[in-house]
Amino acid sequence: MTTDPHSPHVPPRTDVDDDHYDELVELVADGEVTVLTGAGMSTASGIPDYRGPDGQRRVQPMQHGEFVTSAEGRQRYWARAYAGWERFSAARPNAAHRAVADLQRLGLVRGIITQNVDGLHQEAGATDVLELHGNLARVTCLDCGEPSTREQVHDWLAAANPGFLERAGTTGEVQPDGDVILPADLVESFRAPRCLVCGNDRLKPDVVFFGGSVPKALVEQAFELVDGARLLLVLGSSLQVMSGYRFVRRAARNGIPVAVVTRGGTRGTAETTLQLDNLLVDVLPRLARDLAR
Repeated sequence: MTTDPHSPHVPPRTDVDDDHYDELVELVADGEVTVLTGAGMSTASGIPDYRGPDGQRRVQPMQHGEFVTSAEGRQRYWARAYAGWERFSAARPNAAHRAVADLQRLGLVRGIITQNVDGLHQEAGATDVLELHGNLARVTCLDCGEPSTREQVHDWLAAANPGFLERAGTTGEVQPDGDVILPADLVESFRAPRCLVCGNDRLKPDVVFFGGSVPKALVEQAFELVDGARLLLVLGSSLQVMSGYRFVRRAARNGIPVAVVTRGGTRGTAETTLQLDNLLVDVLPRLARDLAR
């Protein structure tokens, strides 16, 4: 699994603008911060993002419509997800995750909205994490609603596909959804999981695929977190999809400052009060240390 969070076309920046950083310290020090995190939060943990710092999509994710309507699409997803799960699930929180948890323990962060599906915020010690797009560790049958854990499904797939991981190898890069690219002939030999209750093959990880909708109740919870904040702090997101960008628009409309720390530009430039174009691991641990003094 790669640990390089940088696009080959955009050199990494490790210099932090002190004036902008000092302004960030002042904003966060006032407390009542709602944090919104994107895929860039987990790149230092070895989980790549969908887009590089140039904003261009680097991988083609699974589409909701294809997954729910196509048995072949589900077979392809589960084959790739099975091959990548052990490496994806081995990812651990990085210094940025731990810093957000530290800021929360200091009483400065009131809640965390994450677009990530890896559970690393909670593993780092954060609480009150709203998982906007779900979590790959959970699986649900689309037909009867029976819940399972991803570990259970992984064990079922291991029993149904002996020798598959050896044939798949470990050379492919794990994608943001936890899957890896596999040859078509290997995918065609894969036995996809079936629900142990109803027997159907429409088991789906409890995540929002591209083209799917975030449950309305979750969106309303997220809006409440934004509406009650003194500051919306966006971490590791280009805000290219409306799923996250709508919260920035909401904050700006309500006169709530928006601070962004991420590599490259974002869709929310017009609504942003302050942006640091830096890696999170270069900014957040320093921020937590300074505010703990």
